[in-house]
Amino acid sequence: MESRLEKKWVLITGASAGFGAEAARCFARQKSNLLLGARRTERIEELAEECRKLGAPAAHAHFLDVSKTSSVEDYVGWVKSVTPKIDVLINNAGGAQGVDPVATAKDEDWETMFQSNVLGILRMTRAVLPLMKDTQGSIINIGSIAGRVSYEGGAAYCGAKAAELSITRALRLELSGTGIRVSTVDPGLAETEFSIVRFKGDTERAKKVYEGMYPLTAEDIAETLLWVASRPPHVCIDEVLIKPTDQAAIHKVFRRTTGK
Repeated sequence: MESRLEKKWVLITGASAGFGAEAARCFARQKSNLLLGARRTERIEELAEECRKLGAPAAHAHFLDVSKTSSVEDYVGWVKSVTPKIDVLINNAGGAQGVDPVATAKDEDWETMFQSNVLGILRMTRAVLPLMKDTQGSIINIGSIAGRVSYEGGAAYCGAKAAELSITRALRLELSGTGIRVSTVDPGLAETEFSIVRFKGDTERAKKVYEGMYPLTAEDIAETLLWVASRPPHVCIDEVLIKPTDQAAIHKVFRRTTGK
């Protein structure tokens, strides 16, 4: 039986690692065509080659920095030279910087988080929408449990992800009647490069975030993205909140005292 995603064009931002890279592999196995974007071009070029081997009829990579309008416009200009349409847009680029309280946090960290998690989604969606006309396609934004429940040291990141959730909801209203579905997938604790970036390269501190518990993996989120995108055209999965079983709530995490 042919997959609903076979030969569909799937664009993934932030595809150089984590959720984005694993999503590319998942969609490649469904024989989707892939357009990958990230700042680390060597990584996404290697990933594109891997995806072709996994079954993607076409897989292309190009530099993309969603924090800059000029980069988004250049990227989408390149996309148009490859295909006249996009069926699935996955706004995955984002991340957190620092865990400082508001009193001591840095402007550069705030600006980085809002540029990627908020303005990046708006820029990419605005640029790609003309390519999604009449596709009955999907826009899937990567949110976070942090967009639903705030915590100390996360004011800017929680605020950015709350904005992502509001953008998703507003966009769904704006696109009503077009056939384009708009979804958000909001993970809880997931072990990727996220914490390493947040703690600015402190790998030991990053490991402690997941110590003694079984976190989500990039594969878990990639499979969820695939499921959301592959529903029949009349079905929209509005919002998915996905947490590891060990995480009952944002502050309630079961941790084993010895090992995982």
